[in-house]
Amino acid sequence: MPERRFLFLLGSTRRAGNSELLARHAAGFLPASVEQQWRFLPDYPLPPFADLRHDQGYSAPTAGPEKTLLDATLAATDLVLVSPLYWYALSTPAKHYLDYWSAWLRLPGLDFRALMRGKALWSVVAGSGPAAEARPLQDALQLTAAYMGMRWGGGLYGNGSRPGDVRQDAAAWQAATRFFTPAIKHA
Repeated sequence: MPERRFLFLLGSTRRAGNSELLARHAAGFLPASVEQQWRFLPDYPLPPFADLRHDQGYSAPTAGPEKTLLDATLAATDLVLVSPLYWYALSTPAKHYLDYWSAWLRLPGLDFRALMRGKALWSVVAGSGPAAEARPLQDALQLTAAYMGMRWGGGLYGNGSRPGDVRQDAAAWQAATRFFTPAIKHA
């Protein structure tokens, strides 16, 4: 099995927000041999997604943010969506990134689903309410993983509203120390 390569996709519109703090804390417990790549999604602006599957179809990206994100996605063994909880769902940048999977599934000459099969999908989410409010988000990502033939790694939820508040969620902060343990066992 190849070395583990984690791609952390930061979906907040705020740098160093609670979800990112929790993800970085959890990632700190990965072995040094595990490659980590961090992408702040707002730094990779994708044009509005257009559903072209019944029209002209999609062209493979050759440059720019879409190409960068596609290449990083394909190179990873583990994808971690890091997002604040907005209206019981992913943030706009994170959801927008996932929308592009619909196009990548239909790129000529690229069997995106086959290339994603066996990878792990994880989430690290911060919100200001009880963890149960993140259940719709977790369900959507679990269904996404199943549809793509990916493993669901799991979801980590931390409570925090103001920047840095997640550090006060002792249970989440502790859970982060062993959150990625299943990935290491599969390595």
